[in-house]
Amino acid sequence: MIKRLFDIFLSSIGLVLSSPIWLIFSLAIKLEDGGPIFYSQERVGKNGRIFKALKFRSMIPDAERHTGAVWASENDPRVTKTGKILRAIAMDELPQLWNIFKGDMSFVGPRAERPELVEQFAQKIKNYHYRLLVTPGLTGLAQVYGKYDTPPHQKLHYDLLYIKNQSFLLDLKLIFLSFYITFRGKWESRDRKI
Repeated sequence: MIKRLFDIFLSSIGLVLSSPIWLIFSLAIKLEDGGPIFYSQERVGKNGRIFKALKFRSMIPDAERHTGAVWASENDPRVTKTGKILRAIAMDELPQLWNIFKGDMSFVGPRAERPELVEQFAQKIKNYHYRLLVTPGLTGLAQVYGKYDTPPHQKLHYDLLYIKNQSFLLDLKLIFLSFYITFRGKWESRDRKI
């Protein structure tokens, strides 16, 4: 209950205070290629519930039309110039404050993955389904301590460690470290972020 109240409180403040930034990013995205500003994508939440995660579009329109669901690679040609900046400071995720406010997500928890990837990983990685016992997060142990291209089975180790040891103080620490990574522009780094 404390975690949920904290999420509502912080996401409401974040939505209000970040509104000028939304305008700047929206203009930059629109002016670059005229495509849509936002990108919504199905993600798997707590207990396997599907929800639509909202993001600022950082790739060319219809980037996965010919490939289907694939992870972005280093220097991915589908990422726009504005998108590179947004991804480096994780501002493409800013609209997910709305998902947190609605309760689809929390500030801290395992990353919400796409249904097709969850299905694929659950078949190949033992205990992968335990990630779905908690609300997915904007940040978490795997996001902070893992590298961008850390394999899914190693990210699962971080996720299970978080689920086992979750606490309000741990959440605060991970939120603080996430701000630190954002300030340094290290979210897309293939090296250690902190």
